[in-house]
Amino acid sequence: MVDWTDRHCRFFHRLLSKRSWLYTAMVTTGALTHGDVPRHLDYNAEEHPVALQLGGSEPADLAKAARIGERWCYDEINLNCGCPSERVQRGVFGACLMAEPDLVADCVKAMRDAVDLPVTVKHRIGIDAIEDYGFVRDFVGKVAQAGCTTFIAHARKAVLKGLSPKQNREIPPLKYDYVLRLKHDFPQLEILINGGVADWPMAMSLLEKLDGVMVGRHAYHQPYWLAHADANAYGEGSVEDAPSAEQVEAAMMEYAIAQVEKGTYLGAVTRHMLGLHHAKPGARLWRRMMSDPKLLGAARDAAGVRTVFEQAASCLAVPAVEAVQD
Repeated sequence: MVDWTDRHCRFFHRLLSKRSWLYTAMVTTGALTHGDVPRHLDYNAEEHPVALQLGGSEPADLAKAARIGERWCYDEINLNCGCPSERVQRGVFGACLMAEPDLVADCVKAMRDAVDLPVTVKHRIGIDAIEDYGFVRDFVGKVAQAGCTTFIAHARKAVLKGLSPKQNREIPPLKYDYVLRLKHDFPQLEILINGGVADWPMAMSLLEKLDGVMVGRHAYHQPYWLAHADANAYGEGSVEDAPSAEQVEAAMMEYAIAQVEKGTYLGAVTRHMLGLHHAKPGARLWRRMMSDPKLLGAARDAAGVRTVFEQAASCLAVPAVEAVQD
């Protein structure tokens, strides 16, 4: 989710769900120790609870990065052991770490010794030709010995050579049974599942057996799905109590005004909202208005932002035949 789940995206998602945990995109240790820390770590207070996801493989560097995250008041430090991109392969972290459970254990211990925050691990169920259940079982067992009690398992293996990151999200088959077996074999651990969850019946079925469900791209492309999370996953209120898409849009307009007045390009905010009215009549025209570079570039004050939002909202009143084409 690099370049996707930035602070504007997380603020938007928090309007939809008050309880769901939000995660940053992966931030490398080098970016925090040698780069622009505020650019990578700045967030809105409303985002809590929010976890900082780190990429790295040197225990000392990860410990330092975790301390920085703690100083910035993040609620959790998450070590990424699942990203299959070429970038992480060159840096020997991400999914590459699945092959080195002892090193991951050292990394987890270093971070746990450095901070008082929970340290969690996100991982795959296998890599390349290694896909037997024993591989991920032994990985989790070894890392748990270092004190990690929460594992987020992407229920696909990662193919490091031959598949793109996009293909790694689609081609390797989902094996939910592996994640369920992890919970059976490690009942004392918190086991969450990631991968392929695209509706609430599926999510609720998994929540009956596991400790949590992580949803990435589905929640991004159809964000209103999250509006039912508090009722369905946390038992708070009913789905009828969820904010409407129009209420969320109105709140985002005020947020966008505040951001634009600070010099932020309006499109940096609206790009995360494009799926809000998914499948509604007029949604295609609404998206077009909310992503038009000319309109967005001209919105440099509160009046300009309101004009974009109001013009886009008017598109939702088009004839129903447009919804068939959308």
